Amino acid sequence: MNRAVHRRLGVALILANILPRLAAPAADQPQWGQAWSRNMVSGEHGLPESFDPETGRNIKWSAALGTEAHSSPVIAGGRVYIGTNNGNPRDPKHQGDRGVLMCFDELSGQFLWQLVVPKRDEDVYFDWPQSGISSPATVEGNQVFLVSNRGEVLCLDAFGLTNGNDGSFQSEGAHMTPRGASVELTPGPMDADIVWLFDLTTGAGIWSHDAAHSSILIDGNYLYLNSGTGVDNTHKKIRTPDAPSLVVLDKRTGKLVARDYERMAPNIFHSTWCSPSLGDVNGRRLVFFGGGNGVLYAFEALSQTDPLRETGEALGLKKVWQFDFDPDAPKTNVHRFNTNRREGPSDFYGMPVFDHNRIFLAGGGDLWWGKNEAWLKCIDATKAGEVTNGLVWSYRLEKHVMGTPAVVGGLVFIADCGRKFHCVDAETGKPWWTHDINGEAWASPLVADGKVFLGTRSGSFYVFAAGRDKQLLSTCELGHPISSTAAAANGVLYVATMTHLYAVQAAGK
Repeated sequence: MNRAVHRRLGVALILANILPRLAAPAADQPQWGQAWSRNMVSGEHGLPESFDPETGRNIKWSAALGTEAHSSPVIAGGRVYIGTNNGNPRDPKHQGDRGVLMCFDELSGQFLWQLVVPKRDEDVYFDWPQSGISSPATVEGNQVFLVSNRGEVLCLDAFGLTNGNDGSFQSEGAHMTPRGASVELTPGPMDADIVWLFDLTTGAGIWSHDAAHSSILIDGNYLYLNSGTGVDNTHKKIRTPDAPSLVVLDKRTGKLVARDYERMAPNIFHSTWCSPSLGDVNGRRLVFFGGGNGVLYAFEALSQTDPLRETGEALGLKKVWQFDFDPDAPKTNVHRFNTNRREGPSDFYGMPVFDHNRIFLAGGGDLWWGKNEAWLKCIDATKAGEVTNGLVWSYRLEKHVMGTPAVVGGLVFIADCGRKFHCVDAETGKPWWTHDINGEAWASPLVADGKVFLGTRSGSFYVFAAGRDKQLLSTCELGHPISSTAAAANGVLYVATMTHLYAVQAAGK
């Protein structure tokens, strides 16, 4: 073989190895947290350690939201989805307080379409004013699954109405029109296309409270989600004691497939905020769920070939074990502890994270109505028996906790409402370091590219090194409260305040 041919073959081999990597699609972030495990960890690289919206440094684009945004951004199929309210109407035909899901172009930040949902008006505690749509979307292919502010599970077309009205649901105009309006609104190209709708109130018998917050978990043909059932407007009574806390729908039709029958509802202290996770434990697929009664449950995941799912009957989820997160807390007549900051039951806002046969879960006294105590706990998911004693370790937090842990490299990161950020050893539960932060943390930390990203309700945004030694890389004051967890996808970091969404990318990319 002569040298020229050898060189050409060498170049061809190099290109054959490089080009597929260059052409390979980068990673979307189609749901809140990692699929199944719910871990707040991303594999993205090349994210900047600082940015500044005022100067535009490392800002790819920004978009105005409403006046409150408690949802976290989700990125899939070239689009970015985030829930907000209608404080800054995008379409003049939609006026007044509404729940809104906005869809933006991932590359440019251009507004594409929105789902606009009227508020429930039976009781202010069904759908809290100005809170908008706080649930994050879950995307699979060209379908967007979401729980609206009205407690509806929706399947949306990712293209909105620009490609026609798809699916069995054809009443978008009636759905976006407030009750009692004299004229039904006419859907336009900026409006969402609803494929199907399941009403949790009428279909599952729940009692919504404050604002629906559910992050839908997809497993094959099934959607797992917390129902959002809770107390009534007195905060002392459960109107629907037989309501499910965990429900399963068929993602193709929106029909109710299964539910729990654990009767958690009578002992729910506030509401059912915790979304489920899933993991394989010794060859058995389990769904992990934190009930509003302060108990962590493990259920068997449904078989994808179970013939009963076609009969229309709601199956009962099979419980494998349960773990009492706060065994010293009261278990009955729990509402007598309302506004008691010293003692009372526990509940959950964040999700259980599954990692290497262990569950990492943060919980404790309710932020608005309960005691100050809160913990981060590690539970062995392999423990058998109806009531497990699988506690591996317990770490006391400063005060109240809203977030989901991020578990990576033998470390666990979590922030609390006592204005403290924690780095804890995943094996022992011993702290490596803590840091005082400015403002309560309602968001979860995100670990990506060797960094930890966290926003607070004071509008401060922190970037730490994700290591055993504390290293604060940067802080940024964004001027508005942050409820949203940051997300990373395709080399871009997404940070949302109550009023704006920022796409952050290292300069030159």
